[in-house]
Amino acid sequence: MPNRHETEAPVATDSLEAWWQFPSSPRSAGRARVLLREQLAAWNVEGEVVQIAELLLSELATNVIQHARTPAGREIGVRLARYDGMLRVEVADANNRRPEPRSAPSDDEGGRGLTLVAALAERWGCCPRRHGIGKSVWAELKLG
Repeated sequence: MPNRHETEAPVATDSLEAWWQFPSSPRSAGRARVLLREQLAAWNVEGEVVQIAELLLSELATNVIQHARTPAGREIGVRLARYDGMLRVEVADANNRRPEPRSAPSDDEGGRGLTLVAALAERWGCCPRRHGIGKSVWAELKLG
């Protein structure tokens, strides 16, 4: 198994939630995807839900890393939760500015992340961060 960042919680098989913290760097999105896949496998979640959850996590984490403008030294948090037949993918940062979907011109390489999240998720939103300053952006999928 790859080395874990020292603030990452181990993969939980009996819990209804899992969380990790990462430095705010482009490499963190890839590491978060690996841990998401491991956690969903431990929860016996498979198939299309895993693929969509991974894509949602990628979009949310990339948005935070590229646009959140968090203070130096602050980490981003990733949380997965299962409840009532749903899977929640959540990414938190230390910036209070809420993300805003935008319309991107057809020749623009970016600007479609939140539109993609809205299209793939049952629902998505933004709320105050559970621990500390900032916000959490989340998306939910039906399990099974």
